[in-house]
Amino acid sequence: MVTAPIQVLVVEDEAFIRMDVVDMLRAAGFNILEAANADEAILLLERHSNVRLIFTDIDMPGSMNGLKLAAAVRNCWPPIRIIATSGHFKIRAGDLPADARFIPKPYNPVQIIDAIHELTSTV
Repeated sequence: MVTAPIQVLVVEDEAFIRMDVVDMLRAAGFNILEAANADEAILLLERHSNVRLIFTDIDMPGSMNGLKLAAAVRNCWPPIRIIATSGHFKIRAGDLPADARFIPKPYNPVQIIDAIHELTSTV
């Protein structure tokens, strides 16, 4: 049986970083949606029921940062797995949903790919 590629939503306000992440994840075989902020991400999640994981920056302008986006995703789409990243923000206990991951910037692409596989293997 052939399985469909994992659908990942990348949420990053810095265009060049987002392009790099998208290119890296596509090269690793994932299907990618991309958003520049949490508001765009919510709209995409409402339209695409096949998203299995979001990879979001924490430090974003707009109505909510990546932590609030993670909480909204957990409340509205509980099966979606979450990886958050930041080069500035320090995570404290309770900042992210219990099964979400935090990977600080700068990260190694292998860290992200491995975390996606690990988090989506149980869904």
